[in-house]
Amino acid sequence: MGRERHHEVEGKNLFLTILLNAGICLAELIGGIISGSISLISDAIHNFSDVLSLIISYSANKLAKREATGKQTFGFKRSEILAAFLNSTTLIVLAFYILYKAVERLISPVDVSSSWVIWLALGSIAVNGLSVLFIKKDAEGNMNMKSAYLHLLGDMMTSVAVLIGGILMKYFHVYWIDPVFSILIAIYLIYLSWDIFMSSLKIMMQFAPEHIDINEINLNVSKIKGVGNIHHVHIWQINEHDIMFEAHIDLQENIKISDFEGILKSLKDHLRSEYDIHHITIQPEFSVDDNKQLIKS
Repeated sequence: MGRERHHEVEGKNLFLTILLNAGICLAELIGGIISGSISLISDAIHNFSDVLSLIISYSANKLAKREATGKQTFGFKRSEILAAFLNSTTLIVLAFYILYKAVERLISPVDVSSSWVIWLALGSIAVNGLSVLFIKKDAEGNMNMKSAYLHLLGDMMTSVAVLIGGILMKYFHVYWIDPVFSILIAIYLIYLSWDIFMSSLKIMMQFAPEHIDINEINLNVSKIKGVGNIHHVHIWQINEHDIMFEAHIDLQENIKISDFEGILKSLKDHLRSEYDIHHITIQPEFSVDDNKQLIKS
């Protein structure tokens, strides 16, 4: 079935979010160093990754709106997929770094100044909560913005964990909770990022979209009057919305080009209505002696 088309992303909310997160990142980093809290420094690192991811997302959003040229015939449509891939990869790498530092702190525990942790965690929750509201609408139907949105949502959740840890350290002197919460934060970040990482990687590797069954397309196209065989099929995505389709079609009769247009229209109508494929390139053939495999090896 056809998928919902994406809406135009506004850049101003994203820019405001970048400024807010840059401020809280610096505050948490300084506070983490002063207090000795690994979870606060982890949150600052995560916030720093948010700032980078938001800058990448902002730049990619601007690039994606550029018109196609003779040198960039698709424009910069794939820039947002690249941004989503970079953002999710960064988050996963940082999560493993946090895991390493947290385990190190578990082995060699230190006292933590919990007041700094509590107040800066509260500030981070407020900033990231506001940022999430800013770009929530833009995250619907846009993988690039969704990756930025998940960065912010994940950071807000980690800040809640840091706050709880700060309270436990302040009133119960449970200092091992700081690295334990950092480990939980890291695992949560990996979980949060993995889907976007894999989805963006598949698009960059030009895999066929998950919702498209090539064998089903073969079966339905072969039923169109005049079509003898469909082969050498390639399906890939430029971004998360624009799907490309190309194939060779054997015709049952040696017909005129004007007659082939009717067959082509039936095929295009089917691909558009059932799979939301709008960029379709077909090579018609008659009595061509070549490999007729559906997927050319």
